[in-house]
Amino acid sequence: MSWTEVVIELAREHAEALSDALMEAGALSVSVEDADEGTEDEKPLFGEPGMEPTEAAWDHSRVVALTDADADQLAIVTEAAQAINLPVVPAFTTRKVEDADWVRLTQSQFEPIHIGTNIWVVPSWHVAPDPNGLILELDPGLAFGTGSHPTTRLCMEWLEAHPAPGKSVLDYGCGSGILAMVAKKLGSQDVAGVDIDPQAIESARANAERNNVAIDFYLPDTFAASGNERHAGGKFDIVVANILSSPLKLMAPMLAGRVADGGSLVLSGVLARQADEVAAAYAPFIKLGVWAEQDGWVALHGTLGQDTPPARTATATAG
Repeated sequence: MSWTEVVIELAREHAEALSDALMEAGALSVSVEDADEGTEDEKPLFGEPGMEPTEAAWDHSRVVALTDADADQLAIVTEAAQAINLPVVPAFTTRKVEDADWVRLTQSQFEPIHIGTNIWVVPSWHVAPDPNGLILELDPGLAFGTGSHPTTRLCMEWLEAHPAPGKSVLDYGCGSGILAMVAKKLGSQDVAGVDIDPQAIESARANAERNNVAIDFYLPDTFAASGNERHAGGKFDIVVANILSSPLKLMAPMLAGRVADGGSLVLSGVLARQADEVAAAYAPFIKLGVWAEQDGWVALHGTLGQDTPPARTATATAG
């Protein structure tokens, strides 16, 4: 079996509407890409939680619609263009998409990831390269956090460098639950994770069960009102939050308030140029400094009631 992709390049203001219209006209799926990808004009499109872009489009957008091979591609594009009142039917090209073992093809793109000294993140279809390492069985999914991004790596490396057997750890913005699982496997006793996304909580619980670790995961409201007395308003020996700079600044009083006396706060999701402004937001509560940097991202760390600890030497992302 095969399909045909229809490729249309057009301006931002029409990309989203045309995408919807193509689906209504019979396309099987539609995606929008940056038509300038790979050139000097490429423009990354990012959004922090609560500040997502209103459109998944670029000034010079490429709309790619998947259709059945025997579909009338001209008719589909014409119907879509008319539905959104374009003055002319946009020019398009087509390309054939052959059938493939999509599961195997997707899996081949994800290899085990070595992090820090002894941590391995291993997809379920691979054998751990080092069976004596700290092994996390984790498949790529909808929830953020597989260890491939520098911000996740930085937090995992901090946890490995500062094992806390018997201590409590809070992973705020837990995504897949990967940081909570690292802490638990390193011996932390009471570990909790919080995320605003119900799907992330579901994913984190499934990942913890797969890795045979007991971790409590919450949505923010249920965390604040938790019936677990250890967590409802309680403080933790280590609080780690891998989010992004804007929400981190807004949450400064809350996150700092969850750190026990003498406990550690670790923040990532912060670009190096944002480090000072994030540290300034936390200054009334805890003194933070850059612990390490990877690929332009930093991890900030501070100990409640103490001066900022020395920074670690900056590193580059390893394989």
